[in-house]
Amino acid sequence: MPNIASAKKRTRTTAKRTAINTARKSRVRGFIRKVEDALASGDAAAAKDALKVAEPEIMRGVSKGVMHKNTGARKVSRLSKRVAKLSK
Repeated sequence: MPNIASAKKRTRTTAKRTAINTARKSRVRGFIRKVEDALASGDAAAAKDALKVAEPEIMRGVSKGVMHKNTGARKVSRLSKRVAKLSK
């Protein structure tokens, strides 16, 4: 347990940020899951709409630091590729 005031504050800050980052990650995963569910059901229109909503959310996760830039780009790329393939 920290004894110094700044260390105590750092512990509180870390706990707060961890909670926020966890919420952001699960939110991004939820949007990705909606796209994958639409892909699994074979509904091209729903998949396209879900991707349109999921892409900015993934990139928001990147800008907030919960996900690496290349990881976000890779996820968007792979999802959009699958949606395009379904649309054909």
